[in-house]
Amino acid sequence: MMLHSSAEAGLPQIQHSFYMPVRLLELPQGLKELQQEEEVRPLYRMLIVWGGEGALYIHNYYHELSRGSVWLSGPALPKLQIEPRMELRGILLEYSCIPAAGEAGAGLEHAAPLQRCPAVILRLASELANVWSAHDPLSPFRVQQLFTELLAELHRELESRQRPANSWLEQAEAYIEQHFSEDITREQMAIRAGVSPEHFSRMFRKHMGRTFNAHLTMFRIRSVQQRLLAGTAPDLGTLAQDVGYKEGVYLSRKFKEGIGLSPTAYLHKRKRLVSLNLNHTASLLALGIIPELGVYTSWLEGMRGGMQPQLCQSQNGSRSRSGRGNGNENENENENGSFNPYGHTPLTFYEAIAAAKPDVIINYSGAKENRRLLPLAPVIELPFRTMSWREQFLLIAGIVNRRQQAEEWLRQYDERIYAINRQLDRELGSRGTAIVWEIGHNTAYCFSSSFGRGCQILYDDMGFRLPAPLLEQNISAKGFIEAGIEMLAAYPADHIFITGLPTYADDKKRMQRLFQSTGWRKLDAVRENRVHILQESELFCGYDPLSSQAQLRELASVLAPHHKFA
Repeated sequence: MMLHSSAEAGLPQIQHSFYMPVRLLELPQGLKELQQEEEVRPLYRMLIVWGGEGALYIHNYYHELSRGSVWLSGPALPKLQIEPRMELRGILLEYSCIPAAGEAGAGLEHAAPLQRCPAVILRLASELANVWSAHDPLSPFRVQQLFTELLAELHRELESRQRPANSWLEQAEAYIEQHFSEDITREQMAIRAGVSPEHFSRMFRKHMGRTFNAHLTMFRIRSVQQRLLAGTAPDLGTLAQDVGYKEGVYLSRKFKEGIGLSPTAYLHKRKRLVSLNLNHTASLLALGIIPELGVYTSWLEGMRGGMQPQLCQSQNGSRSRSGRGNGNENENENENGSFNPYGHTPLTFYEAIAAAKPDVIINYSGAKENRRLLPLAPVIELPFRTMSWREQFLLIAGIVNRRQQAEEWLRQYDERIYAINRQLDRELGSRGTAIVWEIGHNTAYCFSSSFGRGCQILYDDMGFRLPAPLLEQNISAKGFIEAGIEMLAAYPADHIFITGLPTYADDKKRMQRLFQSTGWRKLDAVRENRVHILQESELFCGYDPLSSQAQLRELASVLAPHHKFA
């Protein structure tokens, strides 16, 4: 993959690269228009074929085109030459790249067409073509959304094809994960590995603990479950083709063999939920659902305990018991539904999740344990940092069929935000800058809104701004900045929040030296009594509905103390 720039002179300085779809031509209709063009536009191009056969000539070299062919080119290549043999169906999409300041750009390019690309790429391309040709004023951002998802899937596909694996078994495992939606067989996999089909079967089963066919079926059924839960599943026939089956009836049969229910029955059953992150556990609690197993802080366990009188139901329909364990005994975790993800070996981690008998597992994307847990249940992976707590809340609510309840919760939350902002308008006027510090051992951390700690409220809801030093250090790239405790005075802001004071003796001494330093005492926020020590470190570590509501109350109590919500 090569990266090129398409930036034009005179653009303002920006911190991220952006991509804009410019023109979409559908095949076969667009071929004639393409051939008649005399000049090649200086744009990136992607050619995606989902039907027919033909040939593509690049610098007089011949390349086959068929279902699953994808060609990615930069703006410098010559005019396209395409010769269809059977009517080609697909799209040619042209897009521009606006690179980040000081970077060369990031358009996708590959020397030759990729073959046998996953069905998800073809599906996204087809949906994009439909939305492009039929403008819907009620969904003005759908084109951009589909284009971004398509670009991300293509980037992931390029990365997976260029990343070396350590052995033919790991290569086979990675290939199945990327291509389970295709018509792949044991014999094809054996040829790729350079071994006999019999040897492939023996070694694969020894390595994975299941047969090749069982492993392939697992990925297909898990994909179906994930799309059903996320509400993105098309009709059963289309869904079957998307995951590698020829017809919906066969998919339904395989689904029932593996899950014990039809896809429709599975969608509507109450599900046993496991949440592997405290933010997702809190989202479920906000919906009145106590998961079979969840990650808790002691503050969040207190919130769960407060739900007990209401006799909230877990998703399997049973009355949920609330109780605190001591947090030290792994074998006691499942008894009270509290899970400590630390201190486990991979085996005991798996066994603890398996003991909960989950129907659905919720975790952040990219977590190394997600793939290992797929034999137990579908893993719903939520993007980290790129999805706000509100979006995560609504997605989880959709999984448990409580979307309307989540929307009402957010409506009431926004009413509180509106009322507090009116009070702040009267008491503060212009918001100015704010910074939130979390004091760790030897180090302090400040954050952007994507990491919570109340920053999502200060910056996104209340209108405070990031201080200039944080912008200069490009805090948005990483989401946080760390500094020595004595260096906090180097980050002036109109309002300074400290979520909690340290507990280690050495760190207490560092804080004392900071508070007594000339640089700290000269800060406007210090002189004007706008340093707020909240002493709620655990509460402020959450990035979820319950934590945001509690953080809002704490912030309002110091910023707008006369407001009734404070």
